[in-house]
Amino acid sequence: MNTRQHGRLRIRVAVFACVAGVALACDQISKAWASSALVDGRTVPVAPPLLSLTLIHNPGASLGLGSSMTWLISILAAVACVLLTILALTTVSMRWTVALAIAFAGAAGNLVDRVAYADGFLNGKVVDFLNYGWSIGNVADILLILAGVGIVVLILIGEPFSERDMNDRHAARLRNARVGTESQSEENPTGSDSR
Repeated sequence: MNTRQHGRLRIRVAVFACVAGVALACDQISKAWASSALVDGRTVPVAPPLLSLTLIHNPGASLGLGSSMTWLISILAAVACVLLTILALTTVSMRWTVALAIAFAGAAGNLVDRVAYADGFLNGKVVDFLNYGWSIGNVADILLILAGVGIVVLILIGEPFSERDMNDRHAARLRNARVGTESQSEENPTGSDSR
């Protein structure tokens, strides 16, 4: 790795750490607030009927699924955090770095709850308080959805993830440019203007 690539990696690592840190802090601060302000079991309407605030402690995943397998969800979240960090270190794209940092913060936010509120092996419950009427979630869930949408968009627009992707993209552009030049030469073989 040359000095320039090393410098860019350091910038991407700093961006990953900052974005993940700020997003994770927002999640944890909002959960701490909800745990103190909504402790009496009341529901606070915010934008009826779309959003209200109701505190619950969810042992499962989204929509309460897997509530008897909290330890497995915790292990999967820990593995996801490790994989997201590895991916962030291997990408050459700042856009991918930001999307991966947001996903990391979402996974880590709920993992922190499962570890902090555990009374057994990784069986803690996640603090959920954003009541949408059909589901109750938290900021970490929003981060995971935003990251998922962002990753799909990056794939659809063809954002290069790795150095290899960038090289393949550059080679394709060169091929297209060469084909365009050859077709112009075939259309006007003498090089003179037909006007």
